[in-house]
Amino acid sequence: MHKGNIRNTLVAAAIIVLAAVVLTGTHLWRPADNVARTESRTPPQRIVSLAPNITEILFELGLGERIVAVSNDSDWPEQAKEKKKIGAFFRPSTEAVIACSPDLVITLWFSEQRSVAESLKRLKYNVVTIELQYMGQLAPAIKEIGRCTETEAAATELIERINTRLEQIRSKYASMPRPRVLWLIQDEPVRVAGRRTFINEIIELAGGQNAIGPTLMQYPQIGSEELLTSGAEVIIHSAMSKDQITKEQQAAEAFWTKYPLLAAVQQKRIYVVDPDTTLRLGPRIVDGVELIGTLLHPDG
Repeated sequence: MHKGNIRNTLVAAAIIVLAAVVLTGTHLWRPADNVARTESRTPPQRIVSLAPNITEILFELGLGERIVAVSNDSDWPEQAKEKKKIGAFFRPSTEAVIACSPDLVITLWFSEQRSVAESLKRLKYNVVTIELQYMGQLAPAIKEIGRCTETEAAATELIERINTRLEQIRSKYASMPRPRVLWLIQDEPVRVAGRRTFINEIIELAGGQNAIGPTLMQYPQIGSEELLTSGAEVIIHSAMSKDQITKEQQAAEAFWTKYPLLAAVQQKRIYVVDPDTTLRLGPRIVDGVELIGTLLHPDG
């Protein structure tokens, strides 16, 4: 497959999880009705996770031994790599899930997973479907997973730990100058994170401001004129592969030589970042916010 086609396929997969974000309010944890479930009478002992961020939540709640299968993309913590795989998170296999004889399946909300969830529900499997599109839904998601696995105390502790760290980061940068940040999702064609996204939340928590104004699309494609008028002081690329960050950093720097008038280019403030901590809306999102904060405020 052509390199560009591979990249576009990966970007499309990422946008499935990034899309449809609607930000309201400024609270870190906004109450949200973001779960749909069937009930189980006993604590589940055979859990299947259909997404890497769900897998990370389960492990953080101490449920690693009860997980029997995960999505192909579930690669953290290391123990997740040893679990049976049931397909990519944007194309899970219903048959592979059934073969695991699960007593709990946790899915995300988007259409590809919703169809699997509906099939499993018709077969009387216990299914919990979670919506995770923005930061305010993370705490309710953790709380719900804690409820249905009877690990409520661990869930509460995890939420408090995440909330405390995010507050510390936000407070640290609250009074500092807020650099204009352009966050690329793909570069051929150029597609960026708009303001109605959880990436925008990361930028703001880390003490920056989005260089892109309000747009109809959440991840709009923009042209050279918009790039130049954005006034970007920092440019961030989400890496396509965490194993190729150095190579992608070099490619990004070469790409931006076409725009020498941008402050970010002149000051060499172009960064390629780990997609797992910055695009995976789970417990490690705090590490992503912390990383972006150090990039936006190197002297902070």
